[in-house]
Amino acid sequence: MPDDLILLDLMPGQLLARGVSRHLRQHDFVSVEELVPTRGLRVDVMGLGPKGEIWVIECKSSRVDFQTDSKWQGYLEWCDRFFWAVDQNFPTELLPDDTGLIIADGYDAEIIRMGPETKLAGARRRVMTQKFARHAAVRAQAARDPSVGERYGLK
Repeated sequence: MPDDLILLDLMPGQLLARGVSRHLRQHDFVSVEELVPTRGLRVDVMGLGPKGEIWVIECKSSRVDFQTDSKWQGYLEWCDRFFWAVDQNFPTELLPDDTGLIIADGYDAEIIRMGPETKLAGARRRVMTQKFARHAAVRAQAARDPSVGERYGLK
């Protein structure tokens, strides 16, 4: 299916996640979407870097989307760096200055402000790397066998 047709089926936040994931590959990061680090939280994009670094990127498609998000600070303890990903029309002055900022669209992204680094403890990093690997493996298997995706609640 051509790129433009794929984009027609995506919601605004999914478009941002797609562009972010593409951009992360340019930095030698791999990524997964909608990973659950712990009960009650689901990150939009999690990136795993070549040295094991873990980044969380929250995609916000509108002012209301950002203002109704009361869980984002809970993500900070599950990553080395935290970023917001928004489109070029988003009012970025709403976003906290002490977080990373990425401007994205469905094709690519650009890191405008690097999120501050807060290194994960070794045990937490191991748990998150394992969750990342299992999540990625389930997604890959679900792509080949949709019934697996249904069992895990994947679209």
